[in-house]
Amino acid sequence: MPADVPAEESRRTPLSRDRVLRAAVAFADGAGIEALSMRRLAQELGVVPMALYKHVANKEELLDGMVEAVVAGLDPHVPGADWKSAVRRRILGAREALVRHAWAAQVIRSRTSPTPAVLAYLDSVIGMFRAGGFSLDLTHHAMHALGSRVLGLTEELFDAPPSPGPRATATASVSASAVDPAQTAAREAMALRYPHVTELAGAVAHDRSSVVGGRGCDDRFEFEFALDLLLDGFERLHGQGWTSAPRP
Repeated sequence: MPADVPAEESRRTPLSRDRVLRAAVAFADGAGIEALSMRRLAQELGVVPMALYKHVANKEELLDGMVEAVVAGLDPHVPGADWKSAVRRRILGAREALVRHAWAAQVIRSRTSPTPAVLAYLDSVIGMFRAGGFSLDLTHHAMHALGSRVLGLTEELFDAPPSPGPRATATASVSASAVDPAQTAAREAMALRYPHVTELAGAVAHDRSSVVGGRGCDDRFEFEFALDLLLDGFERLHGQGWTSAPRP
């Protein structure tokens, strides 16, 4: 519900499934998915909890509906675009939605089966490959190669440690001169034992604001870098008439 709508007017608006889902998405955007419960959502809507169950059977159905709302809101495919730019735009659009809704990646990962909106999204991506002249064989393997990246997700090798809060950052800047000798020794030992890991870890900084789902260092550049490598590879294989069947 828009912020300029008075609370009393909001409470007089008839409850509907769409209103429940929009309120749940807005609540999760602001407070986080862990804070979301049927009771808390009912409080936000100014209704008793039982009123929600007329529109969503339980919290799992609520979460499914929230995924539907996010995925259904993605920009539609623009007709006439070549397959490569169309697929790239579609996937990056999904990723931007997951950045805006930080909780969505976690919920999508928790679903045991795709929702109708997710199936429609996957169908559209497959259709882009097919419209570009890809065989069913190459399309099948391309979708496998994309994996969760097709939905804007990336499974990092390891999760990155949580970013320090403002208080921790301020404390660190004040006590920068008082370096913990034990930590220094531990870093030096790490560098001696694993020199390449240490060198790589200290060489780059990532934009934490572009991380999807708070996992790893999956920033925008890293995501696009990997996506473009895959799309370039698909293009090369398509041009070669590649097939997975053994050649005679």
